[in-house]
Amino acid sequence: MAWYPGAKKMELQPESDQQPAIKPTQFILHSIVAPWTPQRTYEYWRDSTNLESHFGLGYDGSLGQFIGTQTRADANGPANRRPDGTGAVSLESASNLQASDPWTAAQVEAIVRLGVWLHQTHGIPLRICRSADDPGYGYHRLHTAWNPDAHSCPGDARVKQFHEVVFPAIVARATGKATDSKELDMDEDKVFDAVWEQDKAPAPSTSSTAKSNPTWKPISFLREMYDLLTGMKKDIDALRAEVATLKKGA
Repeated sequence: MAWYPGAKKMELQPESDQQPAIKPTQFILHSIVAPWTPQRTYEYWRDSTNLESHFGLGYDGSLGQFIGTQTRADANGPANRRPDGTGAVSLESASNLQASDPWTAAQVEAIVRLGVWLHQTHGIPLRICRSADDPGYGYHRLHTAWNPDAHSCPGDARVKQFHEVVFPAIVARATGKATDSKELDMDEDKVFDAVWEQDKAPAPSTSSTAKSNPTWKPISFLREMYDLLTGMKKDIDALRAEVATLKKGA
């Protein structure tokens, strides 16, 4: 079995010793729909379910490995291990409870480093999987066979990042066209839009347009809070002036 040197080893037993070997040919990315650290993800796999992933990724880029990459893990449906012995390496990443947030910059860097290592160690080809059995890189909902329950995993924002940032960065790093995250083509406007311009946050219950406009962009919340605080400051200043006038007349 192979252990990635960039991850903290948190070996799951008895799965690590008892589950069959695989020849890794794919790398599939997931969101765990919880803001969990690798340690918390490990504890969940250990104590609460008979499923598991190979890796767990925290918001801060911390990475844990639970099973060697040449041993089957059970996060990818039929891609876990095929009759010919090939299988997928899986990574569960911390997310919000709706799996609607993008990967953080630290998460992106950790995924890219791991993706390059998997190419160099196991020969996973630098392409997006063209079918459920095709060797390469992908994400949970990319192929129905991997995701028969039709989950949105890893979420729209992360699918967009995968195509625009993550996978191109893995290719660039693996082929020597980029050496670290500072050299990756990470468009700041795209990152800003992914974080602030998604119209998915529930509108405030006190909003007069909550029924007709049930979701807001995060940037709209910032504007609303700014306007509210500005109005409150004006009211407070007016009250202070009135109090000062009353004191003078007393």
